[in-house]
Amino acid sequence: MIVCKSPAEIERMRAANELVAAVLTDLRKAIRPGVSTGELDARAEATIVGAGATPAFKGYHGYPATLCVSINDEVIHGIPSQKRLLVEGDIVSVDVGAVLDGFVGDSAVTFPVGAVSERAALLLRVTQESLYRAILAVKPGGRVSDIGYAVQRHVEANGCSVVREFVGHGIGTAMHEEPQVPNYGPPGRGPRLAEGMVLAIEPMVNLGRPAVRVLDDGWTAVTRDHSLSAHFEHTVAVAEEGPYVLTARGDERFDAVLAPAGLAASDGVETRWRKRTRLK
Repeated sequence: MIVCKSPAEIERMRAANELVAAVLTDLRKAIRPGVSTGELDARAEATIVGAGATPAFKGYHGYPATLCVSINDEVIHGIPSQKRLLVEGDIVSVDVGAVLDGFVGDSAVTFPVGAVSERAALLLRVTQESLYRAILAVKPGGRVSDIGYAVQRHVEANGCSVVREFVGHGIGTAMHEEPQVPNYGPPGRGPRLAEGMVLAIEPMVNLGRPAVRVLDDGWTAVTRDHSLSAHFEHTVAVAEEGPYVLTARGDERFDAVLAPAGLAASDGVETRWRKRTRLK
């Protein structure tokens, strides 16, 4: 069953998601060669707990950490470790979840570690662009599959591939709610989007082929062909005026990506996606 949130519930969700955005903004400052993924995890947990919230991932189906930190060919669910050090040229995906006032916030970013290769930079750019294009498809009356279609069309047009095994999802008082939000497929199918729905949209994109496998730790998913993988995620509410990005970060400039592609006026998306959208 798909649950549409009330204006009051959206406001409560906003607080949880702004915390997650703040954690990612803080972690960006800490990501550099020589830092361990375990250090990033401890820093994130301290921030979340200090804000009166609870890490959403830790203990979820037995997951042992606050963050998922996935490096290079790791797609998602990489387990942080004090022994795993970041290296110049890595790309590192950081997925954060927090529970505050009974609601879950969820967001992910893939960061470059120092200077990265041209191919890695292409992957990061295309994956982030695909997320923003997917968010443009979030509107009342649209279909869930419109979101995945926007991702797949952009990713494949740029020579990359979309992971099939993992998808986005509804989110609210639980981490994973209906509907599932695949990052591929034809438009015009699936549940109709309605005001008050909240979705975690999260393209997972590979430089090589789309196939993945899970390592013996039971969590870490990697590309089968060892190609690089990137992951970007925002939690987005469906609103009459357009998408409301609950996890928008202060250092993020949506129009800088969309306007050059002719997809938004330079003064349009930036304001609309960040504001406290009025919900009925």
